[in-house]
Amino acid sequence: MQQEKCGLLIHQVHNFLEKSGNNQLKKKGLTFSQINVLMNLINAPEKKLSFKELEKRLALAQSTTVGLISRLEQKELVAVSEDNEDKRMKFVEITSLGIQYYTDAEAEREQTETELLTALSENEKDTFYTLLKKINNSFQKK
Repeated sequence: MQQEKCGLLIHQVHNFLEKSGNNQLKKKGLTFSQINVLMNLINAPEKKLSFKELEKRLALAQSTTVGLISRLEQKELVAVSEDNEDKRMKFVEITSLGIQYYTDAEAEREQTETELLTALSENEKDTFYTLLKKINNSFQKK
């Protein structure tokens, strides 16, 4: 019974976060998947990855990754280039506008998270985060 309630509560929190995040991203014309691309690029060495590496990090099909990159390129949030030696190899790099969009989205995410956790003390927040990491790590091992 406890697990059933826990799953429902996690689902409700997820729905709140997803709705809030989607509303914030919609204002900028972005999706969670697109922000995930920008996050991977901003955290990459030189803020640049090969299409293959990005596809691997996102755990998405090549066609899906190409579509995401194409839409971000149209919005001038990323730039695509070819390898000088091997024209078949393509790279994607976050632009300064992409960095700004990501920075704004991250600030809004932090604000939403702060709102979500307002009912908790600092100690409870630390415990909650520790428990979430522990649960998440247990799934990563499977």
